[in-house]
Amino acid sequence: MPEEPTEELTYSATKTGTRSILPADMISVEEARERILEQFARLEAIEVPVLDAVGQVLAEDVVAGFNIPPLPNTAMDGYAVRAEDTAGATYDTPLQLESIGYLPAGEVFEGSVGPGQAVRIMTGAPMPDGADSVVPFEETDEYDESDGTTPGTRSEGVWDPSRTSVRIDVEAKPGANIRVAGEDVREGETVLTEGTVIGPAQVGVLASLGRDRVLAYRRPVVAVLSTGDELLRPGEPLAPGKIYDSNAFSLAAQVRSFGGIPLVLDVARDTVEALTARIKEGLAEADMLVTSAGVSRGDFDVVKTVLANEGQVGFWTVRMKPGKPLAFGTFRGANDRPIPHLGLPGNPVSAMLTFELFGRAAIFKMLGKERGWPRPMIRAITKDRIRNTDGRRFYARVFLDEEDGQAVVRLTGPQGSGVLTSMALASAFAVCPEDRDSIEPGEECDVILADRERALYGAAASAAAPGY
Repeated sequence: MPEEPTEELTYSATKTGTRSILPADMISVEEARERILEQFARLEAIEVPVLDAVGQVLAEDVVAGFNIPPLPNTAMDGYAVRAEDTAGATYDTPLQLESIGYLPAGEVFEGSVGPGQAVRIMTGAPMPDGADSVVPFEETDEYDESDGTTPGTRSEGVWDPSRTSVRIDVEAKPGANIRVAGEDVREGETVLTEGTVIGPAQVGVLASLGRDRVLAYRRPVVAVLSTGDELLRPGEPLAPGKIYDSNAFSLAAQVRSFGGIPLVLDVARDTVEALTARIKEGLAEADMLVTSAGVSRGDFDVVKTVLANEGQVGFWTVRMKPGKPLAFGTFRGANDRPIPHLGLPGNPVSAMLTFELFGRAAIFKMLGKERGWPRPMIRAITKDRIRNTDGRRFYARVFLDEEDGQAVVRLTGPQGSGVLTSMALASAFAVCPEDRDSIEPGEECDVILADRERALYGAAASAAAPGY
C-alpha cells in the first residue's frame, strides 16, 4: 500500500494547517473510485479453517497428495462381477452367479472374485480384486416381484449370509458403474490455483483432499464510526431530540456482505477529544476507517477538524446523486501503518450508496478480488419517470421485475437521500446519466443489479410499495 495519498493536496486558505482538495469542478464517480483504489492493496495471507474461508481468495496452489478416489469403487449398489461371466444374460435368459460376500462402503473385501462369482456391494465401496463391473440391484433378483418387492424400487432386505447365489438379468460391460482411481483428482495435480475465490465447491474439494485449513488472503477489518450528540444506539430508550444511529449498522452490514469484518465503534460525541479517541481506537485494529457525516465542503465542524489534525484527508465533491460530498485520505495506525479513510455523507441513503460504489471496490481489492467488485448491469425499461435535476449522475432506487420477457423497473417510492426505506425496498439502481434531465416511462436505462435475490420478489414488492 502506498505511504501517502496519490492525489496532490493543497492547503486550504480558510483553515491553517488543514489539508484539503480544492477542485475547480466535481469529479466523476470513476475518477473518485480510481483515486481511492490507488491507496489499497491486497492484504497478507493467513491460514484459516476451510469453512471460514468462503468468499476469500486462495493464496496458494493446492496440489493433490493422492488420487481421488484413491481406489476404484462402485458408483451404484449392486453386485461386483467379472463382465465376461455375464455374457449373454437377458431378462428372458438370466444366469446365476455364486454370491460369496457382502461389501459395505468403508471396508475392503478380503479375497477376490473368481469365475462365476459375485459380491454384493454398496455405493462407494472399493471394488474387490478380480471384479471389473457392477450390475445394479435393479438388474438382479433383488428386484423380483416374487420376493415381495416392486420392480424399480430397491429391496429393503439386509444381506443374508446364507444366500449363495444371485440372478443376473443383463450383460455387464467392463468398467460399468465403476469410478476409476483418480477419476476426479490425480496425485500431484494442481487442483486449485492461487487467486481462486473459495466457494462451497472449493471447500468440498479441499475437504476431499483432507485439508481442514487453507492459506487465504486476509479479510479486511473495517472500523465504522458515527458522530453526534443526538445519536443513540439501537436498544437504548428513545429520548426527545435523539435519533437512532442507523448509519453505523447499515454500513457495517455492507462491510460484512462485501466480505470484510466490521468493527462498529461507539458513537463519538461532538468534541475534538471524543472523536480523536474514537478514531485512534479504530486505527489500532482496522485496515480501513469509515466515517459518516461532516464532509461537506462548507462544514468546518469537529469532524473536519479532527480529520485534518490526525490524518491527511482531502474533501471532494463527486458528480453523483445522492452522495455528492466525500472525504478520502490516510491516517497512521499501529507501527506507523497507513490506514485509508473514507468519509461518507451523513444522509443514510447517501452513505450507503457511496459505500456501495467506493467501499465495495476497496474491500474487494484488499481481499484480492479487485476484478470482481462491479455489479452486473442490464438494460431495462422504466415504468416511472426518473427525474434528474442538477446535472449529476442519479442513482434511482428501483424494483426490478419482468413483463412479457422484458426487464422493467419501478421506483421504490420517494427518492430523497434521507428515505432509508428506498434502499431497503430496492433490488437495483437505475442510472440516469449526467447529461439527461430525465428518463421517461417506456424508455430504456442502465440498471445495476444490487440484490439478485430480492429481484426475484420484485412483483410482490412492487405491489406493496408506496406510490411516488
